[in-house]
Amino acid sequence: MAQVVLENIYKSFPDRQGERAVVPVATPPLLTADELQLADSDPTTNRLGTNVLRRINLTVVDGEFMVLVGPSGCGKSTLLRLIAGLEEMTGGNIWVGKRLVNDLPPKERDIAMVFQNYALYPHMTVYDNLAFGLRRTKLGNGELGAPTQWSQRRAGVPPVEATGVGLGAWGMGSRENSAFPTPYSLLPISKWAENLLVGMTRSLPKGLRYVNERERSVDQQVCHVAALLQIEALLNRLPKQLSGGQKQRVALGRAIARNPQVFLMDEPLSNLDAKLRAETRAQIVKLQRQLGTTTIYVTHDQTEAMTMGDRIAVMCAGSIQQVAHPLELYNRPATRFVAEFIGSPPMNFLPVQFHAPLLIIHPQFRLKLPEVWATVLQKYDGQSLILGIRPEHLSLSVAASKNLLVQVDLVEALGNETYLSVNPSESDLTATASLQVRIAPDQVARIGEQLWLSLALDKIHFFDPDTGLAIWHH
Repeated sequence: MAQVVLENIYKSFPDRQGERAVVPVATPPLLTADELQLADSDPTTNRLGTNVLRRINLTVVDGEFMVLVGPSGCGKSTLLRLIAGLEEMTGGNIWVGKRLVNDLPPKERDIAMVFQNYALYPHMTVYDNLAFGLRRTKLGNGELGAPTQWSQRRAGVPPVEATGVGLGAWGMGSRENSAFPTPYSLLPISKWAENLLVGMTRSLPKGLRYVNERERSVDQQVCHVAALLQIEALLNRLPKQLSGGQKQRVALGRAIARNPQVFLMDEPLSNLDAKLRAETRAQIVKLQRQLGTTTIYVTHDQTEAMTMGDRIAVMCAGSIQQVAHPLELYNRPATRFVAEFIGSPPMNFLPVQFHAPLLIIHPQFRLKLPEVWATVLQKYDGQSLILGIRPEHLSLSVAASKNLLVQVDLVEALGNETYLSVNPSESDLTATASLQVRIAPDQVARIGEQLWLSLALDKIHFFDPDTGLAIWHH
């Protein structure tokens, strides 16, 4: 296992077809100080082309489950491909453990990736899909321990105490595994010939296959992963004979079988239905904790991010907005974007005026803030602020100057809770976005009804209207 460190990562694509915006990546940054300043001043374009990633700095500690979340097009999948070596960086460094992997090809980075579309080989069985990567790695003989009798039978090799006929029994395998030693077993067999025999006889009936020690190790690892994912009954099937959830487990198994230092997962659940997505989500979390492998998981679903990640990195327009634990993101968002993206339904926002020492004025209500806001808001006296409040922190109340009068536009009763979409009664509907309110299921509201809402003062958030940064009290 290993930690992953991203240092000042930049990625640009050329604006014109055929123009090359990147050069071979080396350890020093590829952008000059002037170019970095230009890229920071304009997050969308620079002389190198279109910036899709800019100034990415992130450390994923050993064994951590890190989730990259953000809207479509924010650069999260591109960042994952940079880590895997499938894309070329414009600038920056990527460390996996103690190795700088900028110049290493994907196969030498000791990273396994699970793709959104599964990427299974359609002509291979589940067993061969799981074994494909292992057969092309430096899997040492005996590294995985002695094979079980079940795995020997699966590979078509009789157990030690059993008898049978196979190429190994005719003197073409190792002497100690030969059921019927002959003078041919004394003949040496070269490595390339051994591998050739394994490949040539792999499609033959089990009793006629040549199985060397390397193939036994591969078989043991495949059987172990199949048992871990509970897909032993699927090993002889082709991908076209599998359901979506089964294909996803096979794709996960192919990554797990290699026992890499890092797992990369690019929206692996997006093609599954809601129920299967929830089940597979729980399986992935359980497997990651069991294996302890450093994992970077990409999704645009904030529910997946909140329930799966040890920490979450929220991305927007090619940059990281905030990195924190799930509940910290929810309770103390660093920017208005994070506050709006994390949470379902999202946070509500209202433009207000602040007047010292603690007065908040809105066209339809005014309220006095708790004393904890006095110091931090002092410099905003007489200025506009953005007030944020989550749907569950608005509650039905009575008429009062500190409460907000709204009209119900939509009612969504889910059984365990009810969501209301409301608008301030006397506001210009074209200028004010609808507010979302979460109420108890036994509370009744009807479309067109006018309600008074009270705000939980200890749950209010404030944001700078110019920068979008959160204003926090201590």
